Amino acid sequence: MQASTIPSGSYRGRLAPSPTGLLHLGHARTFWIAQERALAQRGVLVLRNDDLDAARSKAEFTSAMLEDLRWFGFKWDEGPDIGGPVAPYSQSERHNHYANAFETLRAGEFVYPCDCSRQDVLRALRAPHAGEDEPVYPGTCRPERGANPKVPSENSSASKAQSGRVNWRYRVPDGEHISFTDGCHGPQRFLAGKDFGDFIVWRQDGVPSYQLAVVVDDALMHITEVVRGEDLLLSTARQLLLYRALGWAPPAFFHCPLLTDSSGARLAKRHDALSLRALRAKGLTPEQLRQKF
Repeated sequence: MQASTIPSGSYRGRLAPSPTGLLHLGHARTFWIAQERALAQRGVLVLRNDDLDAARSKAEFTSAMLEDLRWFGFKWDEGPDIGGPVAPYSQSERHNHYANAFETLRAGEFVYPCDCSRQDVLRALRAPHAGEDEPVYPGTCRPERGANPKVPSENSSASKAQSGRVNWRYRVPDGEHISFTDGCHGPQRFLAGKDFGDFIVWRQDGVPSYQLAVVVDDALMHITEVVRGEDLLLSTARQLLLYRALGWAPPAFFHCPLLTDSSGARLAKRHDALSLRALRAKGLTPEQLRQKF
């Protein structure tokens, strides 16, 4: 854990939007809950620019994100625009932190190389959503426990690792229940190997997965409570394993119910009509929009 001047025991919440599109009303509601919880604790609110996905993150979306958040009434104490004690606050500038964490996982033999499932690799950069989570990995590249990596066969994981053309998966403890108490939904319990399988933490192009990056950032930014959508409940089980492997204490979690459209579908960035920018253009005020919460 990096040193900082942050007082021990102080509440630290965060907003972590991704600049891959315009923010919509669902983002605003979840972020508003995060801000309200930070204010209630007289804590600090951190804004982080989760621009890990370089192919989809755009500078114009980053500018729009900051403008729309300010217009809606958000105020943060640390962030990419104002700095702070745990800078930088953009994921694109934090690669060395992710690389150090990955090396810790590899040294502890928590991960193994894998050369299959391109779709999982593409999905690994983004936070999964309800109904879109990756299938349980069948273990195609998973090495047997106790295998001797010094004598690799042509198709062994050690041989793949030496080739450098592999992704890396976290080996979950099959049969172990991962439990936590969510601040909104109460007790949660997921079975490793059944509810979720071995997941990607590092891509062959040298980019960390969403799961690893968010754990590293929340830990090194000393976030004490993560407020986000309920579609990430299962991701929390994965992330708790990473916290444990890295020797870090996890934060508390509060997963908010999702805002849906008139048909009951979860709001997404493709819902341009419900983006904060579009709603603002229609003459709606932040106060009117907050009444919809």
